[in-house]
Amino acid sequence: MSSLIETLIKQNRTYRRFDEAVAIDRLQILRWLDIVRQTPSARNVQPLKYIIITDEALCHEITALQHWAAMLPEWEGPAVGERPRAYLLQLIDTDIAPAARFDEGIQLQALGLLATEAGYGICILSGHGKGEITRRLDLPTHLSINAIVAIGKPHEEIILEEARSADDVRYWRDEAGRHHVPKRPLSELIIEPNQPSVF
Repeated sequence: MSSLIETLIKQNRTYRRFDEAVAIDRLQILRWLDIVRQTPSARNVQPLKYIIITDEALCHEITALQHWAAMLPEWEGPAVGERPRAYLLQLIDTDIAPAARFDEGIQLQALGLLATEAGYGICILSGHGKGEITRRLDLPTHLSINAIVAIGKPHEEIILEEARSADDVRYWRDEAGRHHVPKRPLSELIIEPNQPSVF
């Protein structure tokens, strides 16, 4: 029997299609961030900050700037009716630290788990259009966009499966539009080092 955390980890996927009819309240995202801020931070510097975007027109602008699926080059991204209803911009405050090593991944994973638990999904984007968004929001120079996170009610089925070969881990969609995500087997992840004969 799977534990709650195991179930949430497996359900916390990269969603690229959402039910645009389902809005998400800014207060919901604030509640998540109040938990996310309590995650571990390297040297406890805590240089990450966030901008919550729920304005529909601005969300559409950001959606249009993103590259949604590198392994699906023929797909142009979420269609009308499938676009995210909110975005979260993860920022590094360079007045505090020049980078946020480890922190960004820890916080983004925590955010994904919280969203999943609440029935939502996220897509972490590397941030195409960072310059345009920075200018659009008139961000000061010490706030650098680290990641762009799309948030919404998932509207696609994602299937985790064992990779058929070590050379074939590309995600793909079948004729029914289901999104398949191959994962390398555990045996490929575990490295058994040679044991030295003398220390």
